[in-house]
Amino acid sequence: MSAAYWRQVHEDDFAVPTDRPLADLTAELTRLLGDVDPGLRDGLALPALATWVERGVYDDLLRGLGDGMAAGLRVGLGERDTDTVFRRSFSALVLGECIARDNERPLVPGGTVLDWGDRLATWVLQERDLRGFVPDKGWAHAVAHGADALGTLARSPHVGAAELVVILDVVAERLAVPADRLLTAGEPDRLARTAMSVLRRNRVPFDLVEPWLEAVTATAAHQRSPDRDPYLRSGDAEAFLRALYLQLALGQRPPAIRADLMLLLVDALRSTNELVLDPE
Repeated sequence: MSAAYWRQVHEDDFAVPTDRPLADLTAELTRLLGDVDPGLRDGLALPALATWVERGVYDDLLRGLGDGMAAGLRVGLGERDTDTVFRRSFSALVLGECIARDNERPLVPGGTVLDWGDRLATWVLQERDLRGFVPDKGWAHAVAHGADALGTLARSPHVGAAELVVILDVVAERLAVPADRLLTAGEPDRLARTAMSVLRRNRVPFDLVEPWLEAVTATAAHQRSPDRDPYLRSGDAEAFLRALYLQLALGQRPPAIRADLMLLLVDALRSTNELVLDPE
């Protein structure tokens, strides 16, 4: 199917074509999720799949579609600065759409959603391509897309307190993964939004949130090293703490533990920003 074919689908408000089996259309759109052309990937494949999921086109096939997207998270995993990142990253977005659809109405077994969550979490922690915007190819944004999908997972009725704690732990571990580049395309903000999705469930008690935030704070603490930029370890966690503070202070629907968490977060920010808070 040509690009012109899919542009016509776009112009027809993503009405499902009747001249091809849905399975063939889905296979082609899945392939295009990994295309280096952002016009095909972001402009046609992603909105077509997302719209069809939202409209219920896949309601009877949601489990298979989600499993296919979860499989896409493994394509080229471990590679850096290669084009396989697009398939992984955009598969995560569509998998998030599958979870969101099930959040609206129960369509797949809870065990399936939890399995998708396990595979998402594993991928988020193992992803090594940290590029945001790629010149001439558009957004890769794997960590941001993973954060968005985990945030949708946190709102699933199948996810209980134990799984919510795991999502928080995944956020903390992602921030602590050794890297040679910082996340500079809004990823810490998206991870903070994921944490907020967990906290708004009001299922995780403060005595479990406190050590989680302490772990993030420990990552954000500067560790002097003569041969390594300390911000490569601390920078992402520092940005996350600031983003979480902003969302707690200004965001809608604050969690029940907001007041206690704000006090803890202020202490964390004070301890990790001593260099800029010291009086002259």
